[in-house]
Amino acid sequence: MSTSKPAPGTSEKGQDALFIDGHSLLLEDIETVARDGRLVELSDLARKQLSDSRAVIDRLLIERKVVYGVTTGFGKFKDVYINPEDTLKLQRNLLLSHAVGVGPVFDDRTVRAIMLLRANALAKGFSGIREAVVQQLLSLLNRQIHPVVPQQGSVGASGDLAPLAHLSLVLIGEGQAKVNEQIVSGREALQLAGLTPIVLQAKEGLALTNGTQVMSAIGSLVVLEAERLAKTADIIAAISLEAQLGSVRAFSELIHNTRPHPGQLKSASNLRKLLQESELINSHIDCQMVQDAYSIRCIPQVHGASRQAFAHAREVLEIEVNAATDNPLVFPDDIISGGNFHGQPLALVMDYVAIALSELGNISERRIERLVNPALSNGLPAFLTKNGGLNSGFMVVQYTAAALVSENKSLAHPASIDSIPTSANQEDHVSMGTIACRKAQMILKNLRKILAIELMCATQGLDLRTAASFSNQGLPTTYQLKPSQSISAAHTVTRSHLLHLDEDRQLHLDIKIAETIIESGQLIAAVEKITGQLD
Repeated sequence: MSTSKPAPGTSEKGQDALFIDGHSLLLEDIETVARDGRLVELSDLARKQLSDSRAVIDRLLIERKVVYGVTTGFGKFKDVYINPEDTLKLQRNLLLSHAVGVGPVFDDRTVRAIMLLRANALAKGFSGIREAVVQQLLSLLNRQIHPVVPQQGSVGASGDLAPLAHLSLVLIGEGQAKVNEQIVSGREALQLAGLTPIVLQAKEGLALTNGTQVMSAIGSLVVLEAERLAKTADIIAAISLEAQLGSVRAFSELIHNTRPHPGQLKSASNLRKLLQESELINSHIDCQMVQDAYSIRCIPQVHGASRQAFAHAREVLEIEVNAATDNPLVFPDDIISGGNFHGQPLALVMDYVAIALSELGNISERRIERLVNPALSNGLPAFLTKNGGLNSGFMVVQYTAAALVSENKSLAHPASIDSIPTSANQEDHVSMGTIACRKAQMILKNLRKILAIELMCATQGLDLRTAASFSNQGLPTTYQLKPSQSISAAHTVTRSHLLHLDEDRQLHLDIKIAETIIESGQLIAAVEKITGQLD
């Protein structure tokens, strides 16, 4: 087996290497490494920080000072002194004993994000670890060798002990790793990378496993995607509005400037751009309908509130991904035990994100219902199909959306309000931060499917609204009028992958296609060619 290696200094997609220093990492940088395989290197500043920090540990060892995790055991064993000759075994045993994760394993993108964030936190220079250990971690990352890391087992107490232990085992030739889609032993993975197992020195096992990098990695990737889905939700909602002959008056700047929440203002602005100069909307501007249902009229208020949650989460994560979350922390003149590993900041904010994602799904499902229900769709055929009865059309995809929305409601129950004491009550309040992040990730995946279903229904509704073949069926005279240019672009890109539904077919396949259109970013790209960059 051979490993696939990008050219020196560049990633598979041609980006320059990312130099980390523990202070300047951006969320977008994480995605380029996790998704695109961008190479990562230590900056000169990081090398100095690592060297200075390690010198403090070496000095303390010479002085035989009692330091938690260096010359003592861990957790409840904090008072057990470890003889100097057992230092190396102590650090190895820490990884072996803490690798107790269970359940499904993290995907490669998440593992890559974890590896990057762990290296960045260590590069900050408060962990007392040698540069060689961090380089070993980056060598695996750059060679596309991904430790096998189970998702379950972290309570967010001393950070993410169990998953980080699994990650770190490969550095010492233990555990397992994925190489070219195959699972191999940690030792074999190192051999394939041309590396030898690291022998951990004092403090290094603890430095590798104490921290919030698993929850930070998941949280960062979720928030980046959530921001894109918020924009996508605005686009798809606008297609639904066109198909239902909704009004744009509720998106007026006059209204939203009286309640200037930033997220609300952005969504309202997007909708105005998306629906500009629509023949469909202009055709009924003086109709007798006074106002639309909340799922149409209140899009900026609901979508905007979710945007605010994502913005708050970004603020927290931008701090966390450049934070020192080890314990104890190593300073030039002292080494101090504290609690920076506690995941509470992330637990709270990712519960918030989970709720915000759920709400985007809730309102999307209500728009789906309005599209398929002939009592609510302003003249569209029942379940958006011809020959209803013989064909069920989009009847049952609404069931799927409803099921996903209901599942999200269960998943959105806050993880951060729970705490189970561990380590014989030494760790008597834990954050459950990793669970909060994992739940948000599950909700995000469900949301993408809900939006995919709305995209299918809205595009079908738009087809029917503009189809000449329906003009003789007693439907409104607005048929054969055009939507806005940007919605036409969204319609075109969707129809380039997804056929109009004339007769019943297996719509689970269509859902996957619509989901791919959303995930690929094609929908946003097509629309922004017309509107310019949306918020």
